[in-house]
Amino acid sequence: MQEQWQKIRKILENLMEAGPYKVWVAPVQATIEGRTLRLSTVSAFAARRLREQFEPLIREAAAVVLECEPSALTLEFAAQTAAAKAAPAPAPSVEDGSAAQALAAPVADMPAAMPAQQGLLPLGLAPMPKARPRFRFSFDDFVVGSSNEMAVAAARDVCKADGFVETLFVSSAPGLGKTHLAQAVGLTLQQGGEGARVGYLTAEELTSRFVQAVRQRDVESFREQMHQWDVLLLEDVHFLQGKEKIQEMVLNLVKSLQSRGGRAIFTSTFTPRELSRLDSQLVSHLSAGILAPMERPTQEMRREILQRKARSFQVMLPDEVGELLAGRLNGDIRQLEACLNNLAFKARLLHKRISPEMALEVLQQFAGAETVPDWDDIVALVCKIYGLSLRQLESRSRRQECVMGRNTIFYLARKHTDLSLAEIGDRLNRTHSSVIKGITSLERELARESSKGRQIARALDLIERNAGLNAAPRAASA
Repeated sequence: MQEQWQKIRKILENLMEAGPYKVWVAPVQATIEGRTLRLSTVSAFAARRLREQFEPLIREAAAVVLECEPSALTLEFAAQTAAAKAAPAPAPSVEDGSAAQALAAPVADMPAAMPAQQGLLPLGLAPMPKARPRFRFSFDDFVVGSSNEMAVAAARDVCKADGFVETLFVSSAPGLGKTHLAQAVGLTLQQGGEGARVGYLTAEELTSRFVQAVRQRDVESFREQMHQWDVLLLEDVHFLQGKEKIQEMVLNLVKSLQSRGGRAIFTSTFTPRELSRLDSQLVSHLSAGILAPMERPTQEMRREILQRKARSFQVMLPDEVGELLAGRLNGDIRQLEACLNNLAFKARLLHKRISPEMALEVLQQFAGAETVPDWDDIVALVCKIYGLSLRQLESRSRRQECVMGRNTIFYLARKHTDLSLAEIGDRLNRTHSSVIKGITSLERELARESSKGRQIARALDLIERNAGLNAAPRAASA
């Protein structure tokens, strides 16, 4: 059984680029029973990523070894149990892409032979892993264009010991590369030999660790550890809203960094001036340096993104198909990747080359033909999905379905229309701050991948596909 899996791995190693293979396939443990292949990864995130991005390729490789048709195979993807994680594994290197989970990983998730920390300090109280954060994204992977060149240039400058930029605030709608940019800075500092001590985490992870420190009555040690950092990479700072104690702690940390020439990058779905529930002093310090909003990629950038993604997916994307997809898909980068992934899967399933005709069939799932969605489209579909009326959404009801419906509308209107936060709130009898709170709450559930988060994700996907929202322009201020 293991011999068969080793043969499958060897085929995959020959078919895939070295980086993706080492990150996603090499650490996988597998069992084979008949024509059922069960793949066990270190986390639910890794299992989902392996299935979404590499299932067709794994299926083809397994079919060769097991001597059957790819369609006859059953593939199962799951995270390892705690016992399995504790057992020896061949050089595991898969990590969760989020800063929160990378820093919160239990010791058993880390390779036994991981070298000691060299200048990078993951946040956490003992017992915490000694391994440094692993960054999956680099500047080399980032497609630069007019919509993001200022943010990228500033982020690169942060990596220089003699750089001009000390504080950078990056804002954008979801899926446009904020995390990629933050991780690229972390990776550059990690590999540069500068010896900078880097803290990388989300605002929600910071909050969780602070609460843990309070419960353990070890707040001072917690503060001391953070004040050792030379560079702070703090994502999703809008999650700090309404948390006065955490805001005070972050303010002191940022002041300390800035007073001794340290550097910091903050990311958020909102611009600093929109964070009305953050302390004014904290907002002032967060925005003391370069403010760099990132917009949707241009068509030329989308074409380059698609070509790079195609290479990572191990598929040949004809120029005319790349041009077609780049012209039709005006959404975020996740949308480009999802469409290309579906196209590659269909081509492999049918054993055909990717063609414009096949691309047009797949495009029907992702973009409406010449559709310009508006507020009414969004509201109508949300009402239909959640079984609500406009009167209920406009009411003061706090029933769960009403709250979820409103928050979904806030999120989609922010992402796909040019309405300001105040205008979005006015239309449902809510304030500017209520809109921010609602979007933040929805993003938190999505990030946690809770049962509610999965329900919201399915609803968002269904609404966007039915309304052609992926083709809509985003507000310039996002």
